[in-house]
Amino acid sequence: MMKNSLLVAALLAGTWTGNVLADAMSDARAVVEKYATKVEVWDGPTTGPVAQSGKTIVVLAGDLKNGGILGVTKGIEAAAAEIGWEVRVLDGAGSISGRTSAFGQAMALKPDGIVINGFDAVEQKPGMESATKAGIPMVSWHAASRIGPIDDIGVFANVTTDPMEVSRSAAMWAYADAAGEPGVVIFTDSTYQIAIDKADRMKEVIEKLGGNVLEYVDTPIAETSQRMPQLTTALLQRYGAKWTHSLAINDLYFDFMGPSLAAAGIKGDGAPVNVAAGDGSESAYQRVRSGQYQAVTVAEPLTLQGWQLVDEMNRALAGEPWSGYVSPLHVVTKDNVEFDGGPNNSFDPENNYQAAYKKIWSGM
Repeated sequence: MMKNSLLVAALLAGTWTGNVLADAMSDARAVVEKYATKVEVWDGPTTGPVAQSGKTIVVLAGDLKNGGILGVTKGIEAAAAEIGWEVRVLDGAGSISGRTSAFGQAMALKPDGIVINGFDAVEQKPGMESATKAGIPMVSWHAASRIGPIDDIGVFANVTTDPMEVSRSAAMWAYADAAGEPGVVIFTDSTYQIAIDKADRMKEVIEKLGGNVLEYVDTPIAETSQRMPQLTTALLQRYGAKWTHSLAINDLYFDFMGPSLAAAGIKGDGAPVNVAAGDGSESAYQRVRSGQYQAVTVAEPLTLQGWQLVDEMNRALAGEPWSGYVSPLHVVTKDNVEFDGGPNNSFDPENNYQAAYKKIWSGM
């Protein structure tokens, strides 16, 4: 019989045989287990430029109400304090106009570098072009689906976990949890290309494994507080017990589903079971821990990624290439929520990443 890695490749490439399909369940469980284990080994950079002193960077936050964006921002601030930089944070407040205004403010400040935090870089093309023309290096978090340099939009390095692996592991968890018969509603936001790509990947995985995608819902992340309560009720009326699992590209969708589910008589651990393909927000950890209307978040190491963004910016300012590092993801469930930073309601790997970056910046 094929090994698990070959099974996964066959399943997702659409080239399985009958025997391979019969092993889909065990394969899905193997993928989930791979990402549910503790992260204890630093596999990131160990060399790089020393701290480029006295710099000021601006963080353009897509929406600080988003737990992922907020977590990364806090990581940037902590790392910048360590490397000796000043940080200015400008909040786009969840709208294109807000982000455009923030970009204008950033340019007026004439910073040494700009961090694009949590929005599609293409959306702000004029601002990106202005920054590139002014020679201001830019690094980003979730600005595109690609990892690393994105030369065509002037991004030195886009920092993220592998978004396709995040989506695949979330979909496979739902498939395994539903004993191979999931009825899934997928939530995404077409404002962001990365959100479209993640949702498409989840849909692809569920359908290739033989599950049923009931609906693909495009609703803005910035409007979840207004839209999700009524939308949840409408979906329950439409699908009833057929709706076994929700797959969302971000935890924020589940921040506002609980009251509607409770009003329908659904218990916190009942169906639909909510699974988020990112980002591992504090509220998501609390829901997973308590078993209240979210069973899984595929978390990103938000603080670590903040430190990586500072390191990548330091490399850009020093005229060196990006580090090539891709940060780890973590499938967080009630069974493992207490390790890898769990008590702090975040995925913060115990792999000594801060010490590794401090060593690089000090030139030791």
